[in-house]
Amino acid sequence: MTKTTSTYNLKNPSILYEGATQFELGSFNGKEITYDFPKILTYLDVKGKLLFGKNFKIYEDDQELLLKLASYFIQDHEYCKKLDIDTNKGILLSGPVGCGKTTLMRLLPHLVPHKKSYTLIPCRNIVFGFNGIGFKMIEDYSDHHTYCFDDLGVEHIGRHYGKDCNVMGEILISRYEVFKQKNILTHITTNLNAEELQEKYGERVRSRMRESFNLVSFTSNSADKRK
Repeated sequence: MTKTTSTYNLKNPSILYEGATQFELGSFNGKEITYDFPKILTYLDVKGKLLFGKNFKIYEDDQELLLKLASYFIQDHEYCKKLDIDTNKGILLSGPVGCGKTTLMRLLPHLVPHKKSYTLIPCRNIVFGFNGIGFKMIEDYSDHHTYCFDDLGVEHIGRHYGKDCNVMGEILISRYEVFKQKNILTHITTNLNAEELQEKYGERVRSRMRESFNLVSFTSNSADKRK
């Protein structure tokens, strides 16, 4: 993936720059930004091509989903309320394999480069780390950073010195406590639906996820964009 940096106008954060090209995503009255969704789509298409290559595109079928996610990332509280999205919770983005979940969670923070983003980490890598260093890996994710755990559900059960552990289940419980105590968010991408998540991680984890995440889903027939 290409590394590119979005910059913004300090006096008008609705204006973003990619190199010498300026993108005005809305209007700024000195206190708040009024965003224009078609302009957001134009910017995301350009930024996506810079990040992921010339074959990146915004699919028409995904625009409703993008509207929800973009509204969340720009913190349009009023519109999010209409969409039944709580801006004080994290995002749990679900959908079929290859539909673009990880791509969008890498792309959308670029809409708001003036805000601190999160670290995106594959769940599989976290479990590999646990297998090597043990329960310290779980403790490390009880910190006050914001994370996006990518591909939740594809990881195996962790094993350290012969002891099995549902690593991501334990981490999600720890992250729930951080959320309740400090209002620090966690985001997730997953191929699993709600029933499959409960089967893999248990009712205890699933009930906490209901409290701390907005469920946003691709349709079940979303195209595999990797093909």
